[in-house]
Amino acid sequence: MKILIAPLDWGLGHTTRCLPLIAYLRSLGHEVVAAVSGAPARLLTDNFPGIAVLPLEGYGIRYSKYKNAFATRIIVQIPKILRAIKSEHAWLVRQQDEHRFDLVISDNRYGLCHPGIPSVIMTHQLQILSGKGRLADLILRKLHYPMLERFDACWVVDEAGADNLSGKLAHPAVLPANAQYIGLLSQFMDRTVPANAHTEGKEILVLLSGPEPMRGQLEAILLQQAAQLQHYPFVFVAGNPLGSIPGTLPAHITYHTHLPAPQLLDALQRASLVLCRSGYSTLMDLAVLGKKALLIPTPGQTEQEYLAAHLNRLGYYLVRDQPAVQLSADIAAALAANAFRHSSGLQPMQSVVNALLDKVTAART
Repeated sequence: MKILIAPLDWGLGHTTRCLPLIAYLRSLGHEVVAAVSGAPARLLTDNFPGIAVLPLEGYGIRYSKYKNAFATRIIVQIPKILRAIKSEHAWLVRQQDEHRFDLVISDNRYGLCHPGIPSVIMTHQLQILSGKGRLADLILRKLHYPMLERFDACWVVDEAGADNLSGKLAHPAVLPANAQYIGLLSQFMDRTVPANAHTEGKEILVLLSGPEPMRGQLEAILLQQAAQLQHYPFVFVAGNPLGSIPGTLPAHITYHTHLPAPQLLDALQRASLVLCRSGYSTLMDLAVLGKKALLIPTPGQTEQEYLAAHLNRLGYYLVRDQPAVQLSADIAAALAANAFRHSSGLQPMQSVVNALLDKVTAART
């Protein structure tokens, strides 16, 4: 089959969690085409050299520098988002005339469904959190579900049971009619650890992610504080494939603009602690590897703030608001906290994918 996969471009997390799905589909002999541009395209071609890429522009969302204005800045751009959804749907119609896809899998891109092609949307956020209370959240859910139910299937990226990662985000009281849980999806699943891989040491891995300007703000804070802690070796992975390495760094700080999954896995294996945002894809990577972490939610991003608080209430990870970060004390406290470890592996995703592929094949015969 010829399968189009299109991750949303809000940071790199939607793209990284598509990596095990793409790898599995390719292992079955299917042709995978990616609809991406910019940094997500660079990440995919680094991990799958030669993969076919069709340029598809992102939503072009602009983010506030300030916590209290973060949600408001998104809300005022809703008309722009709706135009982008309409535009990407028209793009798919044009591409289908040329490429004749057998299946479309979208990660949070709501315009990529087509009446003539089996279409799937992936998400972990069935319940969108408004930050404005339960009534506003209920209204958002009632608006959200019809958008999800336009697709033939809604694949929910989390475990189905009580031992899950996302809490109420993916486990609201009522599910979309087409929802199927596919388990956690980490870029490190089903990867063989090299025989010469480093064991856990003293390194502190700083794993940056998410959109600007918040990504760059946290990088500046952590670089400044890390420079004063020469007794720790720091490794920064900036999550910015199109960026550049800072000109002058202390000897105890190593800096990468980004790393392909095999090298990032090696860096995680070496690290005693990870400093990172509480973005969902990052949390899935931590859960699969069982790594300890200091979580620093993106200020004003209600999803990340909820996830960090939810896991902290369950007894996992140290959480700090961005203005309160003090690495001189927080590193030791984070090392003393528990790590969340849980994953049923790729089997849930593979089972759901296999069932859909069988259904698509049967419909074609």
